[in-house]
Amino acid sequence: MPRNEDIRKVLVIGSGPIVIGQAAEFDYAGAQACRVLREAGVNVVLVNSNPATIMTDRALADEIYLEPLTAETVRRIIEKERPDSLLAGLGGQTGLTLSMQLYHEGFLQRMGVRLIGTNVDAIDKAEDRELFKEAMQAIGQPTIPSDIACDVETALRVAEKIGYPVIVRPAFTLGGAGGGVAYTPEELRQVAKGGLDASPITQILVERYIYGWKEIEFETMRDGAGNVIAVCSMENFDPVGVHTAMTLPTGDSIVVAPALTLSDREYQMLRSASLDIISALGIVGGCNCQFALNPDSFEYAVIEVNPRASRTIPYISKVTGVPMVDLASRVMLGETLDSLGYGSGLVRTPPYYAVKAPVFSFEKLSGVNAYLGPEMKSTGEVLGIGKTLEEALFKSLTAAGFRL
Repeated sequence: MPRNEDIRKVLVIGSGPIVIGQAAEFDYAGAQACRVLREAGVNVVLVNSNPATIMTDRALADEIYLEPLTAETVRRIIEKERPDSLLAGLGGQTGLTLSMQLYHEGFLQRMGVRLIGTNVDAIDKAEDRELFKEAMQAIGQPTIPSDIACDVETALRVAEKIGYPVIVRPAFTLGGAGGGVAYTPEELRQVAKGGLDASPITQILVERYIYGWKEIEFETMRDGAGNVIAVCSMENFDPVGVHTAMTLPTGDSIVVAPALTLSDREYQMLRSASLDIISALGIVGGCNCQFALNPDSFEYAVIEVNPRASRTIPYISKVTGVPMVDLASRVMLGETLDSLGYGSGLVRTPPYYAVKAPVFSFEKLSGVNAYLGPEMKSTGEVLGIGKTLEEALFKSLTAAGFRL
């Protein structure tokens, strides 16, 4: 299927400043998306407040705005440039959140700007905790006992119903910001308040804390015709609870590709679940599906879905050789996976081990609590590849600055 020729001028929202949880890997995705769009003959308008990224190079965009990533800024740029489309899924959580804000307030509709790729309903179902839970129940996918709260008192009632300990996960946040674990009502009051303050829609999910379960991820992709592929599986060294499964893929946990400790039945079960999820949500582009798996049974639960390019995109692209951002950009322009040479159901298993380890900067950040939990604290990541798991792990940990 040829690309949609109605897409002529696209606004791309970049990943923003270099702070924990932003920039870095999202710069990779945004820069690749700009390159693909320009190669397709599309006029690219880029807004990004970060000058220290190749994304703002003249070779990657036709019009570049080094401006703060706020709704006011994006409104002004749209009024001036009059793009026909907005790319929301390849600039990290910041771009996605801004795009949804402008859509829900009716600005994009008034200006005749459409979101290309994943539609608004799919983004809402993936990002809004209550809608996500309802969507998973509709397709028979298990979720962890939880409920939505928009105030502290409701959060306390939810925790009383499902039992302590609980984990708080704010809606529409980046890097696990505002999340935390509470073992008592007193702790929950503090964590819930922080989560509500961090969420742009003042909403949190209070969820049963299943620390100790395995954490498995699948990087998937879907086109507008409904073709779906699972590109690669990943497994975390750390159990559920350290930042990644409870918030975003990658971050503070060591990640290995491919998944190593799954039986064939477990692997096929979670792979099928990931393809069912991306199909049911109607996501067009890349999607990261995260699961918690009970190590003592076949019980599993869907933790979260990211309807955008995640931090695993550069990792999986390098490990498998599948150009994830290139494919995502092209399917958002209307092309199909089979026309791009990727048949339905593909899983690319690398002929080696790839270990991604976090980089911490606690010695440079005085007064920071070094305890690892659901809120991201790493400031970077490194990749080690080897013929054995030990070799790959040694390379990644050494490069990350750990003294072995």
